[in-house]
Amino acid sequence: MIASLSLILICQLVGEICVRAAGVPVPGPVLGFVLLLLLLLARDRLPVLARGPLTGGAVEGTSKGLLAHLSLLFVPAGVGVVQKLDLITTHGIAIITVLAISVVLTMLVTVGTFLVVGRWLASLREEP
Repeated sequence: MIASLSLILICQLVGEICVRAAGVPVPGPVLGFVLLLLLLLARDRLPVLARGPLTGGAVEGTSKGLLAHLSLLFVPAGVGVVQKLDLITTHGIAIITVLAISVVLTMLVTVGTFLVVGRWLASLREEP
């Protein structure tokens, strides 16, 4: 489990380094998890990569363990909200408006992405 967690964190670190070095407007952890996804896909296609934490579903098991305790990661955010209550009372309407708009936009982009990927996968299945 420690090796798998280390692999996850190393991918996140590499993503952060790449983002800062290249100046790309993408969060480092997002790029790191794309790297981890590519690594896992490569592991499934190339048996030589199935070593260490990449064997026996160790990364998947560690990820499930992290997801099981995901609510603990919201504690620092909750503390930050309580510390900035004066800003929330001052700019509450603007914050709620921005949050509502961003949620709607995120949902629309997510649905669009799923539709595009679904059509793309369907077209791949139809080709012999």
